[in-house]
Amino acid sequence: MFEKVLSVYTRYFALWVILGGLAAYFWPAPLASLDRRSVNGVFALTMFGIGAVLQAEDFRRIMQRPSIVLIGTVTQYTLMPLVAYAIANVFRLEPQIAVGLILTAAAPGAMSSSVVSYIAKADLAYSVSLTTVSTLLAPLATPGLTYLLARSILKVPAWDMLVEVVLLVIVPLFIGFGVRHFFAKKVEKIAAVFPAISVTFIVLICSRTIAANRDSLLGMTGMLLAIGVLMNVLGLVGGYLVAWVFGMDVPQRRSLAIEGGMQNAGLGAVLASEHFSDKAAMPAAVFVFICIITASLLAAYWQRTRPRPVAQMAE
Repeated sequence: MFEKVLSVYTRYFALWVILGGLAAYFWPAPLASLDRRSVNGVFALTMFGIGAVLQAEDFRRIMQRPSIVLIGTVTQYTLMPLVAYAIANVFRLEPQIAVGLILTAAAPGAMSSSVVSYIAKADLAYSVSLTTVSTLLAPLATPGLTYLLARSILKVPAWDMLVEVVLLVIVPLFIGFGVRHFFAKKVEKIAAVFPAISVTFIVLICSRTIAANRDSLLGMTGMLLAIGVLMNVLGLVGGYLVAWVFGMDVPQRRSLAIEGGMQNAGLGAVLASEHFSDKAAMPAAVFVFICIITASLLAAYWQRTRPRPVAQMAE
């Protein structure tokens, strides 16, 4: 019964994101008082929880399908960052917002994308593989891409960001994986707790960002929503088209679309606040709302049909 409650709680991630954001917007004081270091610790605990539900089988899947995982990972780390860079220049966004948008786009795939892929009857194993690989590459890819695309806008502390991603993502992720590996039976009994904890902490991180920027958001909400929707839609469509071009089957197309349109904006918000400003974290916080809502709606639509796989791409 308890596991079922936690499963329902995790599945309705989008609802908690919306409610948390609204609470932060209308009653900002409690969340705005949280300092950045506390938020960083919360994010590290989130990654620990995710690591605790990873299994060796997840890594075997990567080795079994290297070509499509490579295609998907390259898509994740090129499509969205370039879209964000183009949007920042076309709309002439102010430096803090532009850097925050690029940083959000350069973050790895969102962990919640696996839940969305499951609901959408997409290729869940492919989704897990892409999220895992992009997360492991994040210490190099996220600060590296941000530096390349945003250095002309603001000074980007790429090395400091690399160290931060290692400490916030890789270290807790592998500690969690190690705990799962060495204490498998004990962890299995409480495995449903970890996704629920991750959902709670991601909601907290994004709500804190909204609360800390409430006054600024009053004058920028419409613009941020518009550019966030544009970036998200282009990521979803672009991911699906890339998979179609490379002859992937329909479930894999759905997975790459979801991975293309959903970023780990929680990490983007943490890095932006730590290395730039709370204002730079605003695009990440708003993007969480957008990508969760659009992906959930898309998953609900796709859930109505069970796709018939076409011929698998040769590997």
